[in-house]
Amino acid sequence: MTATAASIQLHERFRGYYPVVIDVETGGFNARTDALLEIAAITLKMDRNGWLSPDQTFHFHVSPFEGANLEPAALAFTGIDPYSALRGAVSEHEALEQIFKGIRKGLKANQCQRAIVVAHNATFDHGFVMAAAERSGIKRNPFHPFATFDTATLAGLALGQTVLAKACKTAGMSFDNKEAHSALYDTRKTAELFCLIVNRWKELGGWPLGQMETPAFDAPASSE
Repeated sequence: MTATAASIQLHERFRGYYPVVIDVETGGFNARTDALLEIAAITLKMDRNGWLSPDQTFHFHVSPFEGANLEPAALAFTGIDPYSALRGAVSEHEALEQIFKGIRKGLKANQCQRAIVVAHNATFDHGFVMAAAERSGIKRNPFHPFATFDTATLAGLALGQTVLAKACKTAGMSFDNKEAHSALYDTRKTAELFCLIVNRWKELGGWPLGQMETPAFDAPASSE
């Protein structure tokens, strides 16, 4: 397999977008005021036959930005101690710079125009990434400013489930609830789920696009 063959397929599959799976753990729900505490990102690759799979992984514990809000309920939910030295936390700027650097390499290698966030309930994760990049003064943000691929929506369509754990189990994947709400674990599971859905659509003949038949729907009965 040549790098060119793989890169062209990935480029063509998502209209020039480079999918990057993201998960964040935070100190609340407000991306502008609440702390980003952990972030993981997994890039994706496509083989010569068009099958999608996880590629590189990036993971950082993040120090709360100055003046960040930390909701006690959010910390109790994630179990994160924001100020524990054992976390080995870095600044938002350092975490995002390292992640963005890796993504830009992937963009170039795959001839893609822009990265796109893949996440479960993607608006939440996308909002925190964009807010942190703005606070950090990072100008070269590779992500699209608003477009995302949301695995909650995709799983609802493909599997009839919108909760990550239930969607994974319905798909026949393992899911450890004790590991959940770790950004790294949730990103791995979200990446696996996204790849499974995309590959299943290919198996069913949905990609590459061919001559698709339009189903005939019965007209609604008249009330007259």
